[in-house]
Amino acid sequence: MPPEARTGGAGVRAIAAPDAAASGRSHAPDDFRRLEAGLDRLQTDTDEHPGPWRKFVTSVLPPVLFVVVLIAAWQLYVLIVQPRPDIVPSPLDVVKAVGDSWESGRLPQAVATSLERGLVGFLIAIAVGTPLGLLLAEVRVLRRAVGPIISGLQVLPSVAWVPAAIIWFGLTDATVYFVILMGAIPSIVNGLIAGVDQVPPQLRRVGTVLGATRLQLATAVILPAALPGYFAGLKQGWAFSWRSLMAAEIITVGGTIGFGLGSMLQQSRELSDLAGVLATIFVILAIGILIELVFFAPIERRMLRGRGLLQGGSK
Repeated sequence: MPPEARTGGAGVRAIAAPDAAASGRSHAPDDFRRLEAGLDRLQTDTDEHPGPWRKFVTSVLPPVLFVVVLIAAWQLYVLIVQPRPDIVPSPLDVVKAVGDSWESGRLPQAVATSLERGLVGFLIAIAVGTPLGLLLAEVRVLRRAVGPIISGLQVLPSVAWVPAAIIWFGLTDATVYFVILMGAIPSIVNGLIAGVDQVPPQLRRVGTVLGATRLQLATAVILPAALPGYFAGLKQGWAFSWRSLMAAEIITVGGTIGFGLGSMLQQSRELSDLAGVLATIFVILAIGILIELVFFAPIERRMLRGRGLLQGGSK
């Protein structure tokens, strides 16, 4: 191999280093973002996006029709078999239970309390899980030591933390938030680590050539490049937050803990009100679906489409 070929990489660094020094290292993060945006644009799909009607027919209509068929089959079963209402309530009974709880003010209070807890707990989990995930992804020694524990915590059901949390914090909101954090943080950390593992090594080399420090490399190059895996971890973290919240609210009733959807579900069970139980379950399910459709799904589609990982008409 000719000497000039062997020294090509060093030559690039020698040329790039003075340029970076001359322009000031404060501009390095902007250079990284422009470089990443340019690389993503090379793979971006240029197909036209589907119209609103096509989106409605392909994305909205099928699940709506499926739900309508399920409700119709449920109502037909009730009309033909005529089971006891306390065993199999009709869809109208469930709708009436929702209306009664809304008029009494119990349902709005429960929804507001649970949503506030879930969102606050999830934001705290992001604030803790993101730097922890970056640290474990970049420091191999810590990853080998702590990584298996994080994976084990992700597998552990969050409800298992409720008894210990009650002993530590009593029947307070701190118990609920602790259970939420223990459910969400491991998913966020593992999602970010998985995203970092998929970052092309060339991006790291480019960041080093442009004069990035280790902190700049992690925050301005690695983290943006790892967004697909990180966002998947965020979605899973929210799912674990919502599930952990419901489990904690069902068990930790009383004390200074506010009235949430889990408490409402537990009260309906104690009253043997199956219509109320099903109504609360459907509200919990509807909130989870709504947050997915309104918040996570649009951000994910935009992010993947901007990186050329999603065809324009696929979702």
